Amino acid sequence: MLGAMWRLSKAYRLRPWRSPYLLWRIETYSGLHADRITSGEFWNFVWTQRRELMRFLHWADRMHAAERANS
Repeated sequence: MLGAMWRLSKAYRLRPWRSPYLLWRIETYSGLHADRITSGEFWNFVWTQRRELMRFLHWADRMHAAERANS
């Protein structure tokens, strides 16, 4: 799970609310507009959706492991 978080926040580790990929994921999941998400809204989303985010991070780790196994 930590591996997925590390990979998904690449280049934005100290400011994950600025990551285009993470903003896009929040936008497609919640309907919030990515260009209007503030750091407060980002952390509020992370806190309120923490179970779903954990489930997503576990899934991302499984997909990455499967990809590496097939390479």
